[in-house]
Amino acid sequence: MIDWLVIWGVTQAVGFTFKPIIEELAKDAAKDWVKDMFKGCLSNVVKLPQQEPLIKAAGKALKEFLDLFQQQLEDAELDNDQVKKYLKPLKRFIGLNAVKEVLGSPFQTNINTLDTKLLNNLWDTYHLTALPDEFNWQQLSKRYVKKVKAIIQEEKELRDILEAELLKEIADNTNTKIKANYDLIQYQETLRERYKNIPLGGLEYSIQDRKVPLWNVFVPQKIRECQEYLPKVNEIPKELQKKLREYGQLEREYTEEELEKLEKFYLSQPIRPVLEMLDDKKYQFMVILGDPGAGKSTLLKYLAIRWTELPRKALTTQPIPLLIELRDYLQNYQKNECQNFLEFIDKSSGWVGHLNQHSLDETLKRGDGLVMLDGLDDVFDLQQRRMIINQIHDLTQDYPKIKVIVTSRIIGYEPQWLRDANFNHFIIQDFDDNQIEEFSEKWHQLTCDTEEEEKRNKQRLREGINNSAAIQQLSGNPLLLTMMAILNRSQELPRDRGELYNECSRILLYQWDVGRALIEDPRIDHKIFHYQNKQAMCRQIAYFMQLNKDGLAGNIISGEDLEKILTDYLRDKVKNPWEIAKLMINQLRSRNFILCSLGVIGHEGHYGFVHRTFLEYFCASEFVDRFEKRKTLSIDELKNEVFSKHWNDEKWHEVLRLISGMIDPKFTGEIIEFLMNLKPDDATNPVNLFLAADCLSEVRNRQEIKPIDDRLFKEIKALVHGRNIRKAWDHYDYDKAKQFSEILSNSLKAIAIVWKDYLYLKNRAVADEDGYVRRTAIEQAKKDFRNDSKVQDFLKNL
Repeated sequence: MIDWLVIWGVTQAVGFTFKPIIEELAKDAAKDWVKDMFKGCLSNVVKLPQQEPLIKAAGKALKEFLDLFQQQLEDAELDNDQVKKYLKPLKRFIGLNAVKEVLGSPFQTNINTLDTKLLNNLWDTYHLTALPDEFNWQQLSKRYVKKVKAIIQEEKELRDILEAELLKEIADNTNTKIKANYDLIQYQETLRERYKNIPLGGLEYSIQDRKVPLWNVFVPQKIRECQEYLPKVNEIPKELQKKLREYGQLEREYTEEELEKLEKFYLSQPIRPVLEMLDDKKYQFMVILGDPGAGKSTLLKYLAIRWTELPRKALTTQPIPLLIELRDYLQNYQKNECQNFLEFIDKSSGWVGHLNQHSLDETLKRGDGLVMLDGLDDVFDLQQRRMIINQIHDLTQDYPKIKVIVTSRIIGYEPQWLRDANFNHFIIQDFDDNQIEEFSEKWHQLTCDTEEEEKRNKQRLREGINNSAAIQQLSGNPLLLTMMAILNRSQELPRDRGELYNECSRILLYQWDVGRALIEDPRIDHKIFHYQNKQAMCRQIAYFMQLNKDGLAGNIISGEDLEKILTDYLRDKVKNPWEIAKLMINQLRSRNFILCSLGVIGHEGHYGFVHRTFLEYFCASEFVDRFEKRKTLSIDELKNEVFSKHWNDEKWHEVLRLISGMIDPKFTGEIIEFLMNLKPDDATNPVNLFLAADCLSEVRNRQEIKPIDDRLFKEIKALVHGRNIRKAWDHYDYDKAKQFSEILSNSLKAIAIVWKDYLYLKNRAVADEDGYVRRTAIEQAKKDFRNDSKVQDFLKNL
């Protein structure tokens, strides 16, 4: 009779706690546990009448597994008595057919890892004794597979019954040319080191090199599905839309009615938390689109960091994150370092934490991967972009069970490219009030040294955002909100919007450090890259964008025009202006500065300001610079050539308001009088008065122009009545009724915001004889005095 315990090496083993388990199996060596272990991987051998080679190999493998399991417990510093508590649960675990199949799988030549996710899930599902946090299934798997492969090599009788093809695969798998590098613990540490801190770039200078952990400060965005409609694309100038269609980057031209229908459908889609959508199995392949600074890349880095926070034993229970920056991938592809994504991960210089592609292939086939492809818009050449899109198609076909996320900016992206591969498309939404507050809470907890400082800075940021509609708009962008939080750390956010934008632009321009990127050249005076010169460049860019036929309709400029503006500015300052202009533009392709890449239209890159606010600010700054410093624009020209031409164009109102706040109050007073004296074509729609009120709100010292202030207040109050609304309703003129309702609402809004006259609104809400006025006054007071508890208490009692 064969003594299997001796053959398996159990009798000789010292300190082998789980010996009783294998002694039980030795009694039933001829029974089904051996067949179960080889089921599905060596079925042709199982049917052979000679079973001894299988029993010998299976017993040895099982003994190695139990021994490695015990080592994991001991490495977690469990004493002998604690280890013994796992005897019964491990015996039950080994008896599960699914476990025996997994343990037998490495006898296949093409299997080099265990399904550790399944093993971990089975242990949890059967409520077996909890494993220590240090228990590492992945490490156990790696060592066990090596042991099994060694058993195969040692057992000649087993090798003899394997097919020649299997023998060849075994030899290939043991070939030293294939790296055995599939260490998830090392990969975990590499990812953590690479992505652990929030990517502030040059912004870090103002928080004294304090590192802010991404895991602790990240606020998950919200997204909305957009399968058929890309709102930002339909806002850009018609000429560029035509160019997009010519190059196949826009499906077709839509009629106004079609666009309205598509927009209505898009807006009807629910806004949902991005992490909820990512965990929804319904959405396996996703494209996430967004504006510059919306946090697309940061979201993917957070997903990678989320995996690194798992206990080591659980690393294989969640999909392995593979974050590929497509710009880096393309560079390595062009250098012939890789031909596909798996080769890039395995051996390319642009990848962080190499993973063996053969092992990774097995992992992805099981669906245990989260592949994140960041920055499709960073691939400027259309042919190269289509090549990468084809590779994405191949990836989803080769590994249909994995999750794939692709990110891109909106302009230049054609949904049809990936829609055909069953990708769902989503747009990142701006932060709402709750998300802004959550960010502020997390940020100040991490960046403040005392509770008093935390409370003060948090309140200061909250007030700065609540007191300005324009700052509220900026704060919806995560990048710009971070910038404001950094600025708020050292000073109160400027109440004057022009000064706030100036300070914000200084921070963003600090990042655009052209000097660092220049090759050492004694002919170049790096002082030309002082932020004031960079501001001057931005003013000229904004002025050019304002002068073209689309005006401020689109925050977009071609690479050719941008290069010409920068070259012309640098021409009398450096000897190689064109070369430096090209360098500056190349920097914009890789990171968001005050200017950023918006995407590719045709074969040419297009650029814009990171937020429309900065386009408007620099456009206004250029007019102010011409008026105050260069003296090339008089007050009469400012009134007649700027305000007179654009007062009735809503897209220009922000620029006109900013100009009003940046020049001397006495000149702003003249402009306000000029606006009040205008005669609109539609006398029933006093746009000029509301613009005048907005301009007045920008004035720092209104006492200097008090008579003009009082006159305008009187004219605005004269608009507060409801008789025109009633008259329009009586004549069934619904458009007029809507227009008059807006005039009433805008009048009360101006009184609340510009003059902050709550008592006037209160009197209108309580005593006005007109029901329209009373209702509108209540609604306006609720909205514009929402942070005033006394006002809100009063309104509740109405």
